[in-house]
Amino acid sequence: STMFLVGLSGGIASGKSTVVAVLRELGCAVIDADVIAREVVQPHFKAYRQIVHYFGTEILFESGEINREALGNIIFSHPEKRQLLNSITHPEIQKEMLKQIFKYFMLGYRYVILDIPLLFETNRLTKFMKYTVLVYCDPPTQLSRLMKRNGLSQAEAEARIASQLPLDEKRKLASHIIDNSGDRESTRQQVLRLHARLEDSLDFLWARLAAGTVVAGLGGLVYLLLRHFIS
Repeated sequence: STMFLVGLSGGIASGKSTVVAVLRELGCAVIDADVIAREVVQPHFKAYRQIVHYFGTEILFESGEINREALGNIIFSHPEKRQLLNSITHPEIQKEMLKQIFKYFMLGYRYVILDIPLLFETNRLTKFMKYTVLVYCDPPTQLSRLMKRNGLSQAEAEARIASQLPLDEKRKLASHIIDNSGDRESTRQQVLRLHARLEDSLDFLWARLAAGTVVAGLGGLVYLLLRHFIS
């Protein structure tokens, strides 16, 4: 069986950041894929050099950092360029995620939460998750929250929501649901219950691997993790 990983996702304005804040408060290990995606395109990373090589210096700010909006405009209208960008960034993101998973594994964490916005859309990573958690809210609540948060008209907000897989579709794919349609306290209580359930899970690889690690050494452990987590 694979190491105990939990995939966490939501939809625009469904309240995932609220849930992540509670999980961090509880001392959970949370790896944020969005943060890593931003980090790996910083100037001192390998992906940055490759992106500049293929897309040219016109995608850079004067400071030398990548102008994400300019790059986004290029890949939006050219699917083959989007594919090229993904082929540059995805391996680097996966490597960084693996490093962080390994760090938490060595610290003896019972499980690691991977916060991945498009977990259910891409569907490539779900096979590595023991459980998947969806932060859900009902469509009218999602719409009104998005309009209020981003200052959007109803039509603009509906267009943003329509660009993602509907929450009701994602709901069918998740093993656990946190319904964030109500107040913050109701959501918090659901997160506490989920945390307790995960803490009690028997799928805790650390104890099962402890003896084997001593024998096989770190090399064997790295190989095991690579085999399980890099597709």
